[in-house]
Amino acid sequence: MAADRLAAVYVTITTLDGELARKLEPRAAAPQRRLRTIQTLAANGVPVGVSVAPQIPFVNEDMEQVLEAAWDAGARTAFYTVIRLPWEVAPIFKEWLELHYPQRASRIMARIHEMRGGKDYDSNFATRMKGSGLWAELIRQRFEKTCLRLGFNHQRVELDLSQFRPPGVAGQGSLFETVRWPCRVLIPTTGARGDSGGRP
Repeated sequence: MAADRLAAVYVTITTLDGELARKLEPRAAAPQRRLRTIQTLAANGVPVGVSVAPQIPFVNEDMEQVLEAAWDAGARTAFYTVIRLPWEVAPIFKEWLELHYPQRASRIMARIHEMRGGKDYDSNFATRMKGSGLWAELIRQRFEKTCLRLGFNHQRVELDLSQFRPPGVAGQGSLFETVRWPCRVLIPTTGARGDSGGRP
């Protein structure tokens, strides 16, 4: 499918810190395994990118190192989001903070509120993925400067949409039928942070 420009894959790497990863995502693949996934995909000609998400102030502070490692593994596109705490996710995350980072929990939430207009979460479409305010701007600058230095996102992966066929009257077809559809695959992660890190 990749050879026919029908697939691209994004792998989420929240941090390279194994101990932190186990706290955030206790049932997810370790950072080094995700890097090996990127390496394997790239070596086999599959366009692969990295999602450095979610960015959590004072928790995962190694965005630049994640991007460098992903580039070395073969990723050529990248994106990020800041942590989102909609609805029931907010109390779960606050409980997680009190368990793992009680000394800085209030400081972390203060920065999140700064990016969300004083609230746990702001669903505004224009800002919900990246946040707003000074702290969100600092994260954006770090991301863009590192991507520019490394060479990320210089060329967009253009999938061949000409082979798309809408489902027939019987409904959704099988992924393994003769007709193949272009797709971007995001390999998400799950854990206590409650945010898959995926695109909206």
